[in-house]
Amino acid sequence: MCTRIYARIGYIEFVEPLGTWNPEKAERILMREKNIEFKLKNTVKSMGGIALKLISPGFDGVPDRLVLLPHGKLAFIELKAPGKRLRPLQEKRKRQLEALGFLVFCIDDAEQIGEILDEIQSS
Repeated sequence: MCTRIYARIGYIEFVEPLGTWNPEKAERILMREKNIEFKLKNTVKSMGGIALKLISPGFDGVPDRLVLLPHGKLAFIELKAPGKRLRPLQEKRKRQLEALGFLVFCIDDAEQIGEILDEIQSS
């Protein structure tokens, strides 16, 4: 037996037995990419930085955001819904940017934001 939950983002099935239902885990899974992106943008702003939305016509697979922090610190960040992975083209772009010496991160959980921004600041 499993617990089933319906949400606006679609049908999600949790395979935990009913007795092990964890609402905190369900909340993390339901947090969509858009919500994570909103939190990243606001956190960067509160640090005195800018999280630019990247749109690159003719060059698909670039990360979603270019994060610019005080003192010349920057990194590219791809945002994903919880549990989602980079597509092959996104992996390729990540490797290309890293080969040029840039930091590139993938965030699929809002709880990763602070740790990643700390890493960018300390680079």
